[in-house]
Amino acid sequence: MMRERQSLESAITTIRKLEQDLADSIDLIEMGEAEGDKDVITEAEAVIRHIHGDLAKRQVETLLSGEADGNDTYVEIHSGAGGTESQDWASMLLRMYMRWAERAGMKVELLEENPGEEAGIKSATILLKGPNAYGWMKTESGVHRLVRISPYDSNARRHTSFASVWVYPVVDDSIEIQVNESDCRIDTYRSSGAGGQHVNTTDSAVRITHLPSGIVVQCQAERSQHKNRATAWSMLRARLYEEELKKREEAASAQEATKSDIGWGHQIRSYVLQPYQLVKDLRTGVESTAPQDVLDGDLDEFMEAALAHRVHGGELEVADID
Repeated sequence: MMRERQSLESAITTIRKLEQDLADSIDLIEMGEAEGDKDVITEAEAVIRHIHGDLAKRQVETLLSGEADGNDTYVEIHSGAGGTESQDWASMLLRMYMRWAERAGMKVELLEENPGEEAGIKSATILLKGPNAYGWMKTESGVHRLVRISPYDSNARRHTSFASVWVYPVVDDSIEIQVNESDCRIDTYRSSGAGGQHVNTTDSAVRITHLPSGIVVQCQAERSQHKNRATAWSMLRARLYEEELKKREEAASAQEATKSDIGWGHQIRSYVLQPYQLVKDLRTGVESTAPQDVLDGDLDEFMEAALAHRVHGGELEVADID
């Protein structure tokens, strides 16, 4: 209740400030025109342009109104077929999302990482903690495609690699998810990453398989098997909750032709580094000719467009301020 109240108070305060700034700027323009002061008019117009940009951002944030959008989020990344090349691509995606989260002022925790034989990762799971973490990240679920000259090919041939991203919200105490332990298989194993002698000689990592759904979660972030088990149970409850959210969304959009081609787990974005440079979102058509910036975490434009497309089937438009 307190979190919801704080969120509403913050939104109302922001809108009131925008309204007041706009009214003050209009008064300044009228005063500048009356006194022939061009500097005052220029300054007021600059403030209005800033208001317009802020308004566009706030309009996107209104789309983050789903019941779990305000929650923290888990992000799973899995390499596709292709060995070292796709495993390297998966590690690039992991870095991209960690960079984006840091830019957004979120806290990042690496819960599980399964390294590749030569380079990259086979899989990894991170936890992002921050305002609307799931709301922003949820549109990133799907298959991501990379086209480049492979640094692992001695003949310098062009390769296409795939990796999948799965995003699901952390389930807080206000959401009840019942999981029968009899429906789950629990395995323990030794952590595969760095961590010292203790990690490498004890079965501290935990993997839980939910047999009815086939969902598998794993955690090796802590030295303690007990802590890893607790985290894995939280991750499983979150995955089951996300499955329910997915079913609701699919049912709600079943009759909307504009959303018929948006499927969870399907290819959503292509990143081309050679022979030209282009990142293109296949759902919204948003493009960037600076793929390195995108891979460094510059994802806001793609996320905003995907959110608008998901809710409205198209791009948001902010009315011009006259």
